[in-house]
Amino acid sequence: MNPLRNSAEVKPGEVVSVSWLNRAAREALEGSIPLLWVGGEISTLTRAASGHLYFTLKDADAQVRCTMWRNRAQMLPFKLEHGMRVEVRALVTLFEPRGDYQLNVESVRHAGVGNLYEAFLRLKARLEAEGLFDPAIKRPLPRFPRGVAVVTSPQAAAWQDVIAAFARRAPHLPLCLYPTLVQGDGAPARIAAAIRRAGARAAADGNDVLLLVRGGGSLEDLAAFNDEAVARAIRACPLPVVVGVGHETDVSIADFAADLRAATPTAAAEITSAGFVDLRDHLERLSMRICRAMQRRFETAAQRLDRAAARLTHPRQRIEQARLRLGNLEQRLQARIQRQLAASQARTTALGLHLTARRPDLAARKRTVDTLAARLERAGRSLIQRQQNRLDALGQHLSHLDPKGVLARGYSITRDADGGIVRDAASLEPGSRIRVEFHVGEVDATVNSKKG
Repeated sequence: MNPLRNSAEVKPGEVVSVSWLNRAAREALEGSIPLLWVGGEISTLTRAASGHLYFTLKDADAQVRCTMWRNRAQMLPFKLEHGMRVEVRALVTLFEPRGDYQLNVESVRHAGVGNLYEAFLRLKARLEAEGLFDPAIKRPLPRFPRGVAVVTSPQAAAWQDVIAAFARRAPHLPLCLYPTLVQGDGAPARIAAAIRRAGARAAADGNDVLLLVRGGGSLEDLAAFNDEAVARAIRACPLPVVVGVGHETDVSIADFAADLRAATPTAAAEITSAGFVDLRDHLERLSMRICRAMQRRFETAAQRLDRAAARLTHPRQRIEQARLRLGNLEQRLQARIQRQLAASQARTTALGLHLTARRPDLAARKRTVDTLAARLERAGRSLIQRQQNRLDALGQHLSHLDPKGVLARGYSITRDADGGIVRDAASLEPGSRIRVEFHVGEVDATVNSKKG
């Protein structure tokens, strides 16, 4: 039976295989139930060596088996534990070899996160429609605040981060802590009250800016900062508000309502103290420029002083110095003239000796020329005689090679009708015309017969 047939094709009374049945059931489940979120409690959690996760998701009345493949399990933001309440995004399917109905899980989140996120989006959209997040109503931060109000928990690491950042960048700036809960029941009301208290005491405490900070956490941990009362308190505060809640990726309603959002509590402190840091850097640059300018002025003044001191010499001293320089120059001139005269005399003497040594011996040269002329004459006569003897020998050799000389000894040259020399009687046929050349004269003849 074809396992790919539609269940509607099964005839009444027809027997189907288990494989066909399980496949049809799987296709029916996957085709009729979309990808959906399912909430429950984890039990019988197993981590296979392959990296796949197998667990059961249950509530008070039922349970279902779940499988999460390794490529999905590796992207979990937290570790699954037995008894943990979660919500899984899964595809309803059936494991055909055993016929087990199960969920193929794609992602997991803590139970209730989906509701929190939906509430977050609804509140954000409503407040945004009211214009509470309008950039036009955002207030600029003072460049040089006199004091900073900080709304956070005194036990939170965020408070220590803020203290450390200001101690490093603006240690003179006073910090005023307005303690509050930042998590748990009643936290939103406590945070809003602390913001209002800080705004009301701004003038008395000398604060010009407010920081609302806390460390990172899950969406449930940051729920207090996704509260409408906190957002409205931020906008109603007379001080510009900087919110640094969570890590860089954490975003809350308070971030949208704030005049400025910082990625972390430390970043909020750095932004608030940026004016002092910029001013300090600017003053350091000005100080360096002033030092360089003063150094240049000192150097210029020193050079001018040296030149002025040189011009303040007494006239008698200047005359004496000029007389001494003149005497020195005279001695140097006389010494140089003496050296040049001595050098010229030495060169003249050397040239005379060189000329004497190079004077030619004409008598000896004449004898040499006469000897060479006699040798040349003898060599010429000898060469001519050798060439004459060679010419005579070549003439005799050439006469031996002259065909006329061979004909004179009784030989003859036979040519065929085309003028070619006949070297073999086999090349002629009886009746062929030939010409015979003798030492003196030629004759035409006809071949009567030939002998091989």
